[in-house]
Amino acid sequence: MGVGAPDREEYGPRTRPLPFERGTDGPRVIMVGIDGTRTSERAGSYAAGLARRQGAALVVVFVSSTSGLTALVPGMDAGAVQRTHDELADELRRECRRGAEQWGIPVTLLVRRGDAYGELCAAADEFQADMLVVGASEQAGHRLVGSVATRLVRAGRWPVVVVP
Repeated sequence: MGVGAPDREEYGPRTRPLPFERGTDGPRVIMVGIDGTRTSERAGSYAAGLARRQGAALVVVFVSSTSGLTALVPGMDAGAVQRTHDELADELRRECRRGAEQWGIPVTLLVRRGDAYGELCAAADEFQADMLVVGASEQAGHRLVGSVATRLVRAGRWPVVVVP
C-alpha cells in the first residue's frame, strides 16, 4: 500500500440493517480473509456469493504478514516484497469495486499488516462480523503448528467457514 493510502475503503450501496423478519435472520456482516492464495480467492468468491444471497455486507480483509526473517534471507529484496503487497492490494481494490457494483452489495476492503490471526480477530470485532470465511492452508507445516483457520475455529467467537 502506498504512503498515505487509507487502510479502509468502502464500495457499493450503503444500507441500514433490516428489521428482523422471521426466516431472514442470517448473517448481516460476512468477513473474508484474503492473502492472494488460491484457497483465499475461492473463499472470497464463496463469501461474496453468500453476502449477495443473504443481503449482507461483505468485509474483505487483506493482511500482509511479512516475517522479520525476510531480512535474513539471502537475495530477499524488501522492496520487492512491498511492491508485491501493493500490487495485490490494488488488484483487490479493483475486484471489490467491481463486485460491489455488479452484485449491489456493500463491500468494505481493509488492508492491514501484521499477524493474520490477530488482524482478522480485531477486524471481526470492529465490524461485529456474524461469520468469518477463510481459505484452508496449503502449507504442510500448519498441520503441526496450526493454521489461521484452525486458530479462528478454536477461538469459538464466530462461525467460521473454511473453504478448501
